[in-house]
Amino acid sequence: MSETKNLPLLFLSDVVVLPGMVVPIELDEAAQAAVDAAQATEGHELLVAPRLADRYAEYGAVTTIEKVGRFSRGGPAAVLRATGRARIGSGVTGPGAALWVEATPVEPAELTDHVRELTAEYKKLVIADLQRREAWQIVDQFSSLIDPEQIADTAGWAPYLNNDRKRELLETPDLEQRLTLLVEWLREHAAEVEVNDSISNEVREGMEKSQREFLLRQQLAAIRKELGEGEPDGADDYRTRVETADVPDAVREALLREVDKLERSSEQSPETSWIRTWLDTVLDLPWNEKTTDHVDIDAARAVLDADHHGLDDVKDRIVEYLAVRARRAERGLDVVGGRGSGAVILLAGPPGVGKTSLGESVARTLGRTFVRVALGGVRDEAEIRGHRRTYVGALPGRIVRAIKEAGSMNPVVLLDEVDKVGSDYRGDPAAALLEVLDPAQNHTFRDHYLELDLDLSDVLFIATANVVEQIPGPLLDRMELVTLDGYTEDDKVAIARDFLLPRQLERSALTTDEVSITDAALREIAADYTREAGVRQLERILAKAFRKAATKLATGTPAPVTIDVAELKDLIGRPRFTPDSHERTSEPGVATGLAVTGLGGDVLYIEASVLPEGSSGLTLTGQLGDVMKESAQIALTYVRSHAVELGVDPARLDRPVHVHVPAGAVPKDGPSAGVTMTTALVSLATGRPVRGEVGMTGEVSLTGRVMPIGGLKQKLLAAQRAGLTEVFVPKRNEPDLDDVPADVLEAVTVHLVSDVREILAVALEPAATTTGTVAA
Repeated sequence: MSETKNLPLLFLSDVVVLPGMVVPIELDEAAQAAVDAAQATEGHELLVAPRLADRYAEYGAVTTIEKVGRFSRGGPAAVLRATGRARIGSGVTGPGAALWVEATPVEPAELTDHVRELTAEYKKLVIADLQRREAWQIVDQFSSLIDPEQIADTAGWAPYLNNDRKRELLETPDLEQRLTLLVEWLREHAAEVEVNDSISNEVREGMEKSQREFLLRQQLAAIRKELGEGEPDGADDYRTRVETADVPDAVREALLREVDKLERSSEQSPETSWIRTWLDTVLDLPWNEKTTDHVDIDAARAVLDADHHGLDDVKDRIVEYLAVRARRAERGLDVVGGRGSGAVILLAGPPGVGKTSLGESVARTLGRTFVRVALGGVRDEAEIRGHRRTYVGALPGRIVRAIKEAGSMNPVVLLDEVDKVGSDYRGDPAAALLEVLDPAQNHTFRDHYLELDLDLSDVLFIATANVVEQIPGPLLDRMELVTLDGYTEDDKVAIARDFLLPRQLERSALTTDEVSITDAALREIAADYTREAGVRQLERILAKAFRKAATKLATGTPAPVTIDVAELKDLIGRPRFTPDSHERTSEPGVATGLAVTGLGGDVLYIEASVLPEGSSGLTLTGQLGDVMKESAQIALTYVRSHAVELGVDPARLDRPVHVHVPAGAVPKDGPSAGVTMTTALVSLATGRPVRGEVGMTGEVSLTGRVMPIGGLKQKLLAAQRAGLTEVFVPKRNEPDLDDVPADVLEAVTVHLVSDVREILAVALEPAATTTGTVAA
């Protein structure tokens, strides 16, 4: 039995030492203590074991200290030679700061026939691996080894074994088990090497084949060039296209630089495809292509009038643009690459009033090509400015693609739904539009993909939007706002007669000899079946009526089928909208206001009621925004502070008040309902209902002043549709009445007021009995 020794113990984290190995170690504080303790012993022996995360090692390597010195970089070091394997026992005391333990050396195992067979097989596998790596000197040294223990422990130098497997070999004292593990592991390694060699050979053969094909193609191209056969191919084709292209000089220089890169690049390089795509994109752009504008002002106005009814403001703006353009052309002020007369027009209004179709009409009037760019829901800034060429699948922005699609540098580009552009972590497309829509900057617009100056000064940009307030201020400042507020009832009848009826008759495969509709029926549909600023719903109802008429003709009804007011109920059902302001305001505490939404103008009813004692002071419902809530607070404060003057019992207003604005499912905000809330509260407090034919709009102050509001034209159109005959508006909005159609002003009496008491004096029904002074 082996004699137990007391030896200092050193744990190593990054290396596993097996018998027969000679390793250098760096001397930190613990290692220095262990080496000093070993040098104090007779044989200078030191026990080295691997450091394990979950337990202490059971076995270690007995080493002798060969040398103590420094590494070449200056740190202290020691060289250890492992002479055997020992089992680690319990700790003992010893000199110095080192850890001392009992070490029991492992005796060499008895050699059996199976051990000799395993040794021979392992030796054969190692020699084959060394020969594959062409390590011939090591092959000779390893071949001279005879001792199976020594042969097995040489695995400590094997690069294909990780530290975990080397620790397993150290802690396997049985020689037969060690050799079995080594043979198994080396066979696995040989199989992996074989697979990797096979893959490497396939890759190498593929590369050689590609290189051979590339050389053959180059030789074939040279032969064809010498013989003068075929068309030029590859980079030569692009150079020819660039040299013959009609592009500005700066663009040609950039194209030639990219062609030079293409000629120097290998066909296998991914950059080749990027350069080809970029060259194709730039060469396809119409750099010097322009259409000739029609400068006949009278003919242009005739085309606009034929395509759209009304819309005089935008028609006048287009005619003005044509007149200025013609004068600039006469005086030679429009030059290529300079600042042209490009315009940016914003058509703002509710849906269905003809904003999008107006862009096509403008293009036809000017004789230009028309391109529509839908911006609704766009959230990526690169959609406007393009992607950098370094990205996979990079493309130019929508503006450049629109120019390419148009085929000219002066098209009409319709930027549809510009108010619905969003923003997120990918940037703000509205900010990217600032340069595009600035006439002072867009003559040098630079797309991220092209990286070339693109002159957009001759492009006529027409943007459309429903809600102007949703457009960022800097972007709105770069556009000329033209408001389309909606159509009157007479306008809708005229549009239906001139535009909608012919289109729907054609879609229903009907003729005027088979189906006809009276103006009275059209007016009835516009008044009681639809309540919209535009004419989309009107066209849908006409389509429904014609489908019913076509069905009647198909079932034997003799032609012609005449659609009059009496037939509407059978064809399209009962009216959906009827004037209800008299019914809604028949009780005290209800007043009719006017509002503007994204769909146009609309009436807004304000309801007020007194709550029982014990409730909160003011309750507001109807999904009101902060501004509208503050208007309610102001209205209540004004009524309470002027109760005696308004003929209101102050005690009645001491009770809690509830203000509600139907419909509760629709969010509402804005200050223009202030006078309506004030009127509703006074009506509630006095018990006098508000006259049913009266509507009102205006912001109210704490002193009762009526402040100006926006969207007056749309509100008056809504008042006419709702059947109101009198409307109170702020006096400071008097200039806005110039934009209101004459037939609306004839149908609705507009009262200009500067104080809310002027509204209260007229809007409320007279008191049944007069007990005091009525608000004046």
